[in-house]
Amino acid sequence: MAAKWTAFPHDAKGFAYAGDALKKAWPQLHAGDCEPFPDAKHAAALLKAAGKAAPKLDADALAEALQGAWRAFHHGDFKAAFDAGEKLGPIGASVAVKAIGIHATYLVGSDAEKLKRFEQAAQLAEAAAKALPAEANSHYRLAFALGRYSQGLSIVQALKEGIATKVRTALDTTLELAPKHAEAHTAMAVYHAEIVNKIGALIGGMTYGAKPAEAEKHIKTALKLTPNSPIAHIEHGNVLMLLYGDKKEDDAAAAYEKAAKIKPVDAMEALDAAYAREQIE
Repeated sequence: MAAKWTAFPHDAKGFAYAGDALKKAWPQLHAGDCEPFPDAKHAAALLKAAGKAAPKLDADALAEALQGAWRAFHHGDFKAAFDAGEKLGPIGASVAVKAIGIHATYLVGSDAEKLKRFEQAAQLAEAAAKALPAEANSHYRLAFALGRYSQGLSIVQALKEGIATKVRTALDTTLELAPKHAEAHTAMAVYHAEIVNKIGALIGGMTYGAKPAEAEKHIKTALKLTPNSPIAHIEHGNVLMLLYGDKKEDDAAAAYEKAAKIKPVDAMEALDAAYAREQIE
């Protein structure tokens, strides 16, 4: 039986980005992940880099397909975005992984189904990292998928499977390729904070290089790069709670409040902001 895709539950009228509106809004829409705009020039470069893993399309057709997939993502048509991205193989993995990942995070209720989808996302991202190693988001999407997948496991199982090391490696590579990748800085902050929270600063630092100061540094960078991103503020609150617990509860609540008040620019940010509101109600 085909997996169910719950529809985007909010008003998406303002998130259409038809025609040239997508390119115009792109810097704001992708401030967090540094995704290059998929015009014909970038599409041609992707086709050349992917080689045998590339779809049988010319640059113009690929650009049109990628732009259509991203329009669907920003509008909240996550299944359409995923299907369109998956069809393009490793070249479409960035939009496919983001679509299935955001949908699973917010709109899938079953923990078992979430795990299944994050595992599927990780497989797509792994193929992209091999086919397009020079693309920062090939590595970031892998870190995102594996990170979300590991959150559905026990810490013992996640560490046993070596997921923490894979996430760290993928994030390090992302930031080498794109030092201003705000979402990677956010994810790196969460990486440090979660390990310190689960196994302590001493063992976490010795075994995985996880440090509270690094978590604070990376989330500060993410907030500086994307002050209007709800997820940066949400994860700031999460990092504070992971590292300091009740001592920083008020500061965490303030971070969630900032996220909740930001006007979303697309469906993902609308889901982020709605989640933030739930945390403070």
